[in-house]
Amino acid sequence: MAVRTPLATAYPFAALLLFLWVVADTLMLSLIARSVGKPAWSAVLGVLAGASLTVWLGSPSAMRDALLETPALVVTMAAVVLGHVAWATSRARQAVGRKGIDRKQRWVSAASELLPPALVRLAVAEMTVIHMALFRWGGPADVPANARAFAYHRHLTPMCATLLILSAIEIVVYHLLVGHWSRTATLVMFVLSDVGFVYLVGLIKSFRFRPVLLTPEGVRVRAGFLINQLVPLDTIVAIEGGFTGEEVRDPATLNAALLAWPNIMLRLDRPLHRRSLLKKRGPFVRVAFRLDDPEPFIRLLAWRLGHRSS
Repeated sequence: MAVRTPLATAYPFAALLLFLWVVADTLMLSLIARSVGKPAWSAVLGVLAGASLTVWLGSPSAMRDALLETPALVVTMAAVVLGHVAWATSRARQAVGRKGIDRKQRWVSAASELLPPALVRLAVAEMTVIHMALFRWGGPADVPANARAFAYHRHLTPMCATLLILSAIEIVVYHLLVGHWSRTATLVMFVLSDVGFVYLVGLIKSFRFRPVLLTPEGVRVRAGFLINQLVPLDTIVAIEGGFTGEEVRDPATLNAALLAWPNIMLRLDRPLHRRSLLKKRGPFVRVAFRLDDPEPFIRLLAWRLGHRSS
C-alpha cells in the first residue's frame, strides 16, 4: 500500500530503495529468528533472491521504470537471483541422487532447495489430499513392510458418512439460495464448497489408508492427514486402557482420538515435541488414541517392550 501512495509516485527511486530494504530486512530477520545458530549462506542468498523477486513483482509501474533506469541495481538483483538458482540447483541434484531415502522424500528435499521448505511441505500436503480424494478408491492401506497396522476408522464411519451428507446438502442449499442473489457469489461459493467437499472426502478416506503402525522403531500414531507422530519404543514406560478425563484433556497429552473417547494411553519417560505441517508445537508426555480392536495392539506392544527390557 505504501509504494502506491502519491509520495512514492513522486519519488520512485527513493521508494524503490526503501521497499527493497524493508523486504530484505524483514525476510532476513525472519530467517535469523527461525535458525538455530548462524544461518547458512545458501539460506541468506535465498532470502536476498526472494526479496529481489518480491520487489520486482510488487512494485508499481513508476518504481519499476526507476529500477530499469538503474542498470547497476538491475544487474545486482539479477545476479543474486541467478546465484541462488544455480546454487540451489546444484544442491537439488545432490538431494535427488541421495541414497537411503524414498523417491518422494528426495524430490521434496530437492524442491526445498529452490523454494521455501514450508511452502513445499504445504504443496505436497495439498497434492496428497487431492490425490487421496480423487484417485484412491481401493487397495491396501499405507503400511511399510516391517510394520504392523491397527485400524481406527470403523468407529468413525457413521459420523463421516453424516458429515458427507450434511456437506452435500449444504452445497445444494448454497447454490439455490445464493444463485437468486448474485451469479458471481454463486460461482465463488461453488468453487469453495466443492473444493471443501473434495478435501473432506480425502480426509475421511485417509483414516483407512493411514492406520496406526507398530514398527521396529516405535509406535507411529496417525489420524489420517491430521496427525503423524512417531513415539519411539525406548520412551514408552506404560500402556494403559483406563485413565481420567483430566489426563486426556491435559495440554501435555497428545490426544489423537477423533470424535470419540480414547481407549489406549501411552505414558512416556521424557517429553516429545508434536509436529504440525509448518512448525513444532508444545511437548507431550502422554499419547492417547483409539483403536477399533485395542487388545492385539496392547499384547504386541507389551511383548515388544518386554523384549526391549530383556
